[in-house]
Amino acid sequence: MDKITLSAINKLKAESKKFSVLTAYDSTFAQIISEAGVEILLVGDSLGMVVQGRDSTVPVTMNDMIYHTRAVAKGNRGSLIMADMPFMSYATEEDTLTNAAQLMQAGAHIVKLEGGDWLNKTVSRLTQSGIPVCAHIGLTPQSVNKLGGYRVQGRDQQDAQNLVEDALALERAGADILLMECIPGALATQITQQLSIPTIGIGAGSGTDAQVLVLHDMLGIATDYSPRFVKNFLVETGNIQEAIAAYDRAVKTGTFPGPEHCY
Repeated sequence: MDKITLSAINKLKAESKKFSVLTAYDSTFAQIISEAGVEILLVGDSLGMVVQGRDSTVPVTMNDMIYHTRAVAKGNRGSLIMADMPFMSYATEEDTLTNAAQLMQAGAHIVKLEGGDWLNKTVSRLTQSGIPVCAHIGLTPQSVNKLGGYRVQGRDQQDAQNLVEDALALERAGADILLMECIPGALATQITQQLSIPTIGIGAGSGTDAQVLVLHDMLGIATDYSPRFVKNFLVETGNIQEAIAAYDRAVKTGTFPGPEHCY
């Protein structure tokens, strides 16, 4: 595939063409996913759960993220690499710049942070330093203890309005991409239509510019519990490479997610 850059992602948005995102944690899968045509490889702190066996993303460290980002960069064949900044790695400006720089030096092309408009100064500072940012709103797994569990966000009118305002504020602050997790599909569509930057959804309906899933969920090998927004592509294809290709096609043709995967 041709090398995917932020400019290429923005062009897809401008042309109303959907793109796909999938998590990757090692060199081998990074190569397979990239060669399938998936535009963005997300080195997610979800590795804490699907790789390390933790019960949340909170224990994941910067060293973990740097290690896995380097591994993914080795196997990448042209996709854009997005790396999560883990829990409390962006609590201060100094920590934010130091940690984001380490992820970029490890091979990331953009970093992802969880939070609302309180991240505005952080996003602006990263942007000023030449570090692209994906802002993550809705269900933010690093805040699971504060949220009281993995619950759909933005269901009442005030919470929905807060998410709209967060999205607009983060775009103004300089965010390059917005990821929305576990919010009603109609709300995610509304936000996508109001923003000029690309949006990625997970459990956020079909109206976003892209979809992301955790690799292990998409292959049906993560846990006994499967969230509503997950589809097992391996069971339909019987082959890992074909499952990843099927996911990519389904996202780009708009057949995934279907109504059964949405809130």
